[in-house]
Amino acid sequence: MAQIGSAYPTAGGLYHWGFILGNHFTGWLTAWLNLLGLVTVLGAINFGTWNFFAGAFGFDVTNLTNQMIFLVVITGAQALVNHFGIRLTALLTDFSGYLIFGAALALTIGCLIAADHWEISRLWTFTNYSGQPEEGSVWPQSDSLFRIFLLGLLLPIYTITGYDASAHTSEETKRAAHSVPRGIVSSILWSSIASWVMLSAFVMMIPDMAEAAKQGWNVFFWAIDAKMNPTFAKLLYVAIFISQWLCGLATVTSVSRMIFAFSRDGGLPFSKTLASVSKAHRTPVSAIRTGSILSVLFVWGTTVISIAGSSAYSIVVSCTVIFLFLSFTVPIALGLFAHGTPKWNKMGPWDLGPGLFKLFAVLSILAMALIFYLGIQPPNDWALSITVGFLILTGIIWFAFENKRFKGPPIGHVIAKRQAEIAAAEAAIGEK
Repeated sequence: MAQIGSAYPTAGGLYHWGFILGNHFTGWLTAWLNLLGLVTVLGAINFGTWNFFAGAFGFDVTNLTNQMIFLVVITGAQALVNHFGIRLTALLTDFSGYLIFGAALALTIGCLIAADHWEISRLWTFTNYSGQPEEGSVWPQSDSLFRIFLLGLLLPIYTITGYDASAHTSEETKRAAHSVPRGIVSSILWSSIASWVMLSAFVMMIPDMAEAAKQGWNVFFWAIDAKMNPTFAKLLYVAIFISQWLCGLATVTSVSRMIFAFSRDGGLPFSKTLASVSKAHRTPVSAIRTGSILSVLFVWGTTVISIAGSSAYSIVVSCTVIFLFLSFTVPIALGLFAHGTPKWNKMGPWDLGPGLFKLFAVLSILAMALIFYLGIQPPNDWALSITVGFLILTGIIWFAFENKRFKGPPIGHVIAKRQAEIAAAEAAIGEK
């Protein structure tokens, strides 16, 4: 993705890449899959916020009525902030970066201080706790420790899906052909290191690993409440809760802009309405409302049909990961075949070379296959039915509405402009 973003630093990101490297169908498909991923990730973030809120402040996490009231209220609040203008949204989003960093740092230091002793060997000692008979079990019984390890990757995979954001702001970024790929790669590198340190600190703080496994999804609160000062723990819970809400706020912005841009190009049913902008607030109100409502309905529908209680969240996350990574994989797969052809013969400054690029493209496709396989394994069986249902809906919308109407984004002049800027920048560097 970094190499494609360096060659085509356009604000449409994945959507534009799918069109440039393929055709109007692959462009539409990429945008549609990314839109499904954004809607479901908004649902997953706010569903996760409910699970955290209930666990931190003593509510019944399995109460469907309370869950839906909570989701409607916080998603509605996020939509309202987006509705009334981008300035407040941008201010809160900027603040969230500092808050998330501060909360993560406080959690890490707090865990290290609260630990009875730093048992470093826990970080490379693996034990199969699947299928525990006690209430709170997370994964069904499996004799394969490697399979359990892979299933455990679903949640961290879900949390790092936002690196394509660097591409979406490329037309507002200086030296975008250099900055966009650097942003994509460095965001994953630094977040991986920081999160590994934070999770390592938490694992070392846990009083007893076997007892922790019996807690299931409640393990975080069980360990924090057992080892940390109650006042500090509550302050930490509040900071994390606000951080999660702000994450959802930023996602409402992303999904609404995706709906707006896609509709502006005629890529969705009711495009004229969805592409409308409020004269008073200069925001895409219909897109904000639509994305927010769909995310709540997705969580509600998944919870009802799964009849799965605590595993419903895992199903929502699995669907999110599948759709988002499919939208990432389509332009990468197209780039694998377009690389070096007349369709893509001008590389940006971030260039791995044909051999390495094709290797990473193949590995990305294989990773998508693995993610799909993991995402539909028990207890996430319903993710397969939901995914298939959405793919059928995709076919219906394409052939019934968009096949003849959608012509692709009008980006020819944008591509030419950005390629000219890249060539001029490279020429200037060569002269120096």
